[in-house]
Amino acid sequence: MSPGESGDTPRRRALRFGSESFAGEQRSVRWSLKRNCSMAPLQFLASVVLLSVVSLGIAVVCWHVGATLVLPFAGLELAALGAAVWFQARHAADRECIALQDGRLTVEHAHGPRTVTVEFEPAWVRVEPETGDRSLIELSGQGRRIAVGRFVRPELRRQLAEELRWALRRWQSGPAAGVV
Repeated sequence: MSPGESGDTPRRRALRFGSESFAGEQRSVRWSLKRNCSMAPLQFLASVVLLSVVSLGIAVVCWHVGATLVLPFAGLELAALGAAVWFQARHAADRECIALQDGRLTVEHAHGPRTVTVEFEPAWVRVEPETGDRSLIELSGQGRRIAVGRFVRPELRRQLAEELRWALRRWQSGPAAGVV
């Protein structure tokens, strides 16, 4: 046996998507799901600016050589690039936050400028796939429902659903069940 696996020390379940926190008798579990961005915002902005400068530089050289239509088309190209950057920036902060604390399960889904928040009583929440194992996870109860898991790969959604069910079951069993 390793030092952390003695017979009298219970083992905590490791959460893949969520994180637990304990403050005295209060415990909470929080899942924060968001887009996987490969570039930091400043890196993205620098690459867009560099691309724009190169495109305009080539268009200006072509203008001076006598190809006058290159500059207007470069302008159209940069307008399309600007629209794509605006759309990407608008949705870069999309996220889903799920929090189980203070006897409430709170789900917050932010999509662009719109944020939807739904609260559930943990004892009455059902966690099910919408259509199949790889579909979004539907949380429902008390006449409310919301789908989560947009930012989790489809093959991992089942694991997220099992993690949510585990946390809800443990929550219902009371403070003594803080360790599994």
